[in-house]
Amino acid sequence: MTPGTRTILHVDLDAFFAAVEQRDRPELRGKPVIVGGGGPNERGVVSAASYEARAFGVHSAMPLRTAGRLCPHGVFLPVDGRKYQQASKEVMGILRRYTDLVQPISIDEAFLDVTGSRQLFGDGETIARAIKQAVRDEVGLTASVGVATTKLVAKIGSDLRKPDGLVVVPPGEEAAFLAPLPISRLWGVGEKTAVALRDFGVVTIGDLASLPPAAMERRFGKHGSALVARAHGIDTDPVATGDPAKSIGHEHTFGTDTSEPEQIERTVLGMADGVAWRLRAAGLKAATITLKLRDTNFVTISRQTTLDTPADLTEPIYEAALELLRRELHGQRIRLVGVTASNFREREQLAMFAGPDEPRRHQAAEAMDTIRRKYGERAVTRGRLVRAGVPTVFERDPNSAIEGRLGVPEEPTGPKRRATTAEAEPAALDDGIDPPAEDD
Repeated sequence: MTPGTRTILHVDLDAFFAAVEQRDRPELRGKPVIVGGGGPNERGVVSAASYEARAFGVHSAMPLRTAGRLCPHGVFLPVDGRKYQQASKEVMGILRRYTDLVQPISIDEAFLDVTGSRQLFGDGETIARAIKQAVRDEVGLTASVGVATTKLVAKIGSDLRKPDGLVVVPPGEEAAFLAPLPISRLWGVGEKTAVALRDFGVVTIGDLASLPPAAMERRFGKHGSALVARAHGIDTDPVATGDPAKSIGHEHTFGTDTSEPEQIERTVLGMADGVAWRLRAAGLKAATITLKLRDTNFVTISRQTTLDTPADLTEPIYEAALELLRRELHGQRIRLVGVTASNFREREQLAMFAGPDEPRRHQAAEAMDTIRRKYGERAVTRGRLVRAGVPTVFERDPNSAIEGRLGVPEEPTGPKRRATTAEAEPAALDDGIDPPAEDD
């Protein structure tokens, strides 16, 4: 790389969840592995598909039943969040050997700015090859890496030659590299924008790069001129580290759509309990509570309310969500319910506003937290949730969840559990916080 230019890497683990399963179970290597549920007839979606399964047209976010029709001989496995977390932590540890500027963007991919590391470790390609080898040798997985002067070009590069790919775009060659690629590969170009761009004769990124920015701005506003800049490979976005998560949430998809208020309310209680636990672990309180409902026709609504006093206990979070729920339930069959907390406040800043019962409630809650951390999430629960079939707090992505960013201790060391198919929809690991997409 030319002195003075940035050197950015995008590291993307190949078919991550499925690859971890094939690594740990040699008999699955070479077979179509589909992660996301216990079988092709269950509800839920595909969280990951091995490359053998992708040959049949299976991809992430596809309904499991569709995957079963496309690949009837596939090996369907439930999500094992803790195992994937551990593998991700090991990989992220390798990346941080080469720079402190690491920005995980999901459980299986991250950007690195190695500009300041070149003198010590070599150029971008040398560092990329070293990372790929370390991931293979130490974690038993393969990664595809893009090397460029910008995040945009590095990300596109890592996607081009999967699996186990390495694409290096030298400084000054960004536009030439992007030019022949389909416009759909460019950040900010969705289906609607792509259709609109066809009116300008745009099929490739190079077609877009040749258009006058002013004309695009007249048609698309500032977004139009930004798209032209990206088509030239221009991207000044830095590799950001430590950006705090803005919300904590949990969602649950019912195995069978239900209109039973008691079942729905119990589930909301379970979601609120998990949210409160994670707020306490992060040392935060939330002032805004959001309820999400999706009915059997896939109509989704979201309602929120602001608490009089920010909270990190189950009761006020549940009561707020329950009030929202009862306003919206009119006998319809519900497919999914979720509870999210946002608008955070530091706990210490709010201690002076605590009510007379709050210290006692906190002592009880923290006692439950201690037991859960030591013996597992199901070691203690509320009486109303016993045998209720409500899922426990699902394993999170330590690189994007708020706990990992605030240095909160490790997950509970109790018995390992596998997620049900229902829990895997729609987010396999993050339960509402920037849900990670297992990359295709």
